[in-house]
Amino acid sequence: MGKITDALKKAAEDRFERIDKINKIKEHRQIVIKKKGDSRMDSRIVTYFDPKALISEQFKILRTNVLSSQKGKALKVLVITSSIHQEGKTVTSLNLGVTLAQSTKKPRVLLIDADMRRGRLAKYLGVDQPAGLSEVLVGQAEANQVMFNVDIDNLTFMTSGAVPHNPVELLDSDVMAGLIENLKKQFDHIIIDTPPIISVTDAGIVGAQADGVLMVIQAGRTQRGIVRRAIELLHQSHARILGHVLTNVEYHLPEYIYRYL
Repeated sequence: MGKITDALKKAAEDRFERIDKINKIKEHRQIVIKKKGDSRMDSRIVTYFDPKALISEQFKILRTNVLSSQKGKALKVLVITSSIHQEGKTVTSLNLGVTLAQSTKKPRVLLIDADMRRGRLAKYLGVDQPAGLSEVLVGQAEANQVMFNVDIDNLTFMTSGAVPHNPVELLDSDVMAGLIENLKKQFDHIIIDTPPIISVTDAGIVGAQADGVLMVIQAGRTQRGIVRRAIELLHQSHARILGHVLTNVEYHLPEYIYRYL
């Protein structure tokens, strides 16, 4: 009996030693990212507050559709844009990012606010994060210095940073291309929230470097001619449009009425 006990004890010790080694390897490989403890998330990020809500289920469908659009290839970089302002693209980006992070495979997801003119990511997260993408692109900070987490597992954020005088040139630079390539090695999925394509060319520039683009359209507000023009501009930039997300839609179900965004 004593020999059996000693053997079990040694096996347990060996197992714990292996686990400790694995954890040390993982810790070594992990990116050091700051944790924001004072997040005051906007209530429109429904997937965070109520993952089982009907709207959250719609984002799970969107997640499935987006991931399957690559026909077996991994979707690494996804750009989200809209035709005009206030169509819900940043809220869509956040909800999709949360939903991706919640999937069973627990992928590492990064959400970048590349709207360096009117970035809203920090506002919706309820955090104070002045430094972001623009500081990285002008060489004032490293990417790992401006990335941060809130209390959402597997989801990392990078805000837009200070407003630069040349956002188009920064997004079209070799530094931006190199940044995306480096981040692709560290994250399974990267969502990039960009400005509306009608007003500036930013979305087309970044979209050409991505695996695909989602265009957000607000129902009952955005005119069809504007949407067609936005699609033309994305095609001219050689961006691959994966599909469209319709916001401001009411779901009429028995005993329920839900408004999406």
